[in-house]
Amino acid sequence: MIHAALPRPTRTTCPYCGVGCGVVVDPDGTMRGDAAHPANEGRLCSKGSALGETLGPRGRLTHPEIKGRRASWDEALDLAAAKFAEAIRVHGPDSVAFYGSGQFLTEDYYVANKLMKGFFGSANIDTNSRLCMASSVAGHVRAFGEDVVPGCYEDIDEADLVVLVGSNAAWCHPILFRRLEAARKKRGTRIVVLDPRRTASCDGADLHLPLRAGSDVALFNGLLARVADSDALDRAYIGAHTANFDEALAAARAEFPTVAAVAAETDVPAADIEAFYRMFVSTERVVTLYSQGVNQSSAGTDKVNAIVNCHLAAGRVGKPGMGPFSLTGQPNAMGGREVGGLANQLAAHMSFASPDDIDRVRRFWNAPNMATKPGLKAVELFDAMLAGKIKAVWIAGTNPAVSLPRADRVRDALRKCPFVVVADCHANDTLGFAHVTLPARGWAEKDGAVTNSERRISRQRAFTPPTGEAMPDWWMFAELGKRMGWGDAFGYSKPADVFREHAALSAFENDGARRFDIGALADLTDAEYEAMEPTQWPARKGAPAGGRLYGDGLFSHPDGRARFVATPFRAPVEKLDAARNLTLNTGRVRDQWHTMTRTGGVPRLSTHTPEPYLDIHPADAARAGLADGEFARVESRHGATIMRARVAGDQRPGEVHAAMHWSDANASTGPVDRLVGAATDPVSGQPELKATAVMVMRQPMAWHGLLLRREPLAELKSDYWCRVAIDGGFAYPLAGIEPLAAPGETPDDAWVLNKLSPLATPDLAVYADPARGVFRFASFVDGALDACLFVAREAASVPDRDMMAAMFAREPPKEHRARLLAGVPLDGVASAGPTICACFAVGRVTIEEAIASHGLTTAAQIGEALKAGTNCGSCLPELEKILRETAPAEHRAAA
Repeated sequence: MIHAALPRPTRTTCPYCGVGCGVVVDPDGTMRGDAAHPANEGRLCSKGSALGETLGPRGRLTHPEIKGRRASWDEALDLAAAKFAEAIRVHGPDSVAFYGSGQFLTEDYYVANKLMKGFFGSANIDTNSRLCMASSVAGHVRAFGEDVVPGCYEDIDEADLVVLVGSNAAWCHPILFRRLEAARKKRGTRIVVLDPRRTASCDGADLHLPLRAGSDVALFNGLLARVADSDALDRAYIGAHTANFDEALAAARAEFPTVAAVAAETDVPAADIEAFYRMFVSTERVVTLYSQGVNQSSAGTDKVNAIVNCHLAAGRVGKPGMGPFSLTGQPNAMGGREVGGLANQLAAHMSFASPDDIDRVRRFWNAPNMATKPGLKAVELFDAMLAGKIKAVWIAGTNPAVSLPRADRVRDALRKCPFVVVADCHANDTLGFAHVTLPARGWAEKDGAVTNSERRISRQRAFTPPTGEAMPDWWMFAELGKRMGWGDAFGYSKPADVFREHAALSAFENDGARRFDIGALADLTDAEYEAMEPTQWPARKGAPAGGRLYGDGLFSHPDGRARFVATPFRAPVEKLDAARNLTLNTGRVRDQWHTMTRTGGVPRLSTHTPEPYLDIHPADAARAGLADGEFARVESRHGATIMRARVAGDQRPGEVHAAMHWSDANASTGPVDRLVGAATDPVSGQPELKATAVMVMRQPMAWHGLLLRREPLAELKSDYWCRVAIDGGFAYPLAGIEPLAAPGETPDDAWVLNKLSPLATPDLAVYADPARGVFRFASFVDGALDACLFVAREAASVPDRDMMAAMFAREPPKEHRARLLAGVPLDGVASAGPTICACFAVGRVTIEEAIASHGLTTAAQIGEALKAGTNCGSCLPELEKILRETAPAEHRAAA
């Protein structure tokens, strides 16, 4: 909610993925896409469209705390400064660490990086971008000499072939996917999807190659050999602008000399691989969009370089409609890379490998304790913490107790660390390990800059007052620096001060060798910073800003040449065996974000994928004795959990998929990353999150249930539960392994309530049929429905969640107790079904009824009738699927 009317519209930037969409907040508090922003031109995805519903005080941290008691900012920061100073004095600078986030603004990142590397004297600052984009960073540096995305979003408009690799852009970057669909209509752009799963991005694609998990390098090594044998090979370009081509080609040919060899490794029909190779070599304007399916791998950097190799061989880098293009997962992952926010980077694209760079940054910062070597990357950092080497850590804007692999081990490390500071705007799982808790400002309250996937810097502008005593992260780090004796270096009074220094460093002693240069922004006045329009870098003084890079064939290596990199194939680290014979892939769902601290409370974002499902192929489900909707126990070498199975033909046989969003705070499954091992890429340090060996078996449940409440619960006494935001409250699907009563005994309603204990009120309506094992309860407060609970031995005896949620939202009074307990809908109450279009909250039942009553045959007609699919378009594949399944036969035939 917006606390006060705004005097005029505020232009800001969406806090979700790396597309970097502009958002306009109008004076009345409504939000819309910014039509003047070049990233989205007015469109917003389902999450962006619901941003206004994520604001408000629920779950917010409002004041500093020390070991659970309220404290002042001075007391909390003084304690933090004393603890960090003591650790450095007694154990050395490498005994302390910062762990940050792609949710940081650039100014937050810059001050934290400067404090750790320039003044603490350690490079132990890493971020959750290590889990997201580190392999792209390393691949870019190896190939180009600098972490540069050569292309622009306009290249999607101008491409004749777009290859999506490990990217479900239809769900994860929907605004760019709509741009791709527009190019398809305008110029006939063809689409090839390389992904083990058949995702929404595959609908309408010309070709889908369901690669075996981890086999990308094999496919692209084979493609490099095919390019070398075709007219697509640009020998003049290779000779003038690159190095090491022969070595890379020899490595590719040695392992995969034929399409048949590639087919055997990727488990894709040779004819489909041949079709893809023909398309690539015969089409000059090719853009390869890749994302986490490439990066999150123990061979992620090689995957990136295998892709880049193919583009270099054909001379297709930095030119209109062509090039490799990394799609970042977080709103400011790129900005963090610019300031050196990863443990192996220096600021402003400078490198620890260069003594000159180290000295240059030291002199610019006047840094007394400049770090001279890379620090610990994310997985290494928490391993060092568990080993007792990290004595103080500051965690900000992220939830490593959920998101890191071997999540249970990470929690053990946090318990062992002598001093933990957690700064965040929302309560999360990591908060339970904090000695000091600091309230950070949230998206609507923060002021600064972010950089999107195409190198475009945009302003994020505050439009609400801070919640409680919340403060920006850059201010916290600056105050910590002041308290440790470096007041002159951290005397910033506002974000513009930090940004100007960041921009000046990018240009400092930069003769063009570093393409990252925003020196033209270093002299912005406060007013100019406030009014700054989206600006693509480079933005050198006296030169035009932005545009494609490396199209001139001049790269960032000292000799100006790009590097081909030999990428011998390496299979995923974890091997299958007789017991663990399935490969677990983790990823995102359409309408949720990270660990759901923001999106998890929005009803229209919660019903499309309401539970943490395990997607499994029908053949694998049959072998496990699993039916759709039943429960599965999933075990790896690292952990175990229980999930509801969703039998899906879109899954590859032999592979299962689970989303990463659910945590202990919103589901009994806890973080899926408790199942994932800590194998990392040897170059980037990015962990393998897409290929964990697991066993899956049916988990029988003795009872099932549904709880509806106005307020959320902290925990439930149930073997399986998850929290689903609904209108007017929260729904909790439930299930239990142990019977409701001991063998030979009949449960009663008091026993059931005592076991689950979610209802605490004297005004309780009860229906119990112990013989059938059916129990139903409704509690009322001041005559209004507060909660209801349905428990039964058989799942079929539990009322439909969507129907009961619709009734719950109506707050039926006491006189409807009987119908409520019977699960009979009130007059005029109907479920719209699972949400298909989250932008306009349109459910499946509503869509099916419109198709039947109006004879709709196209997604466009559904859009005209219901608005579904007319905003971000991420639901269009599902609308097409519903049409195929429900449209009258004569209409299907005509279509």
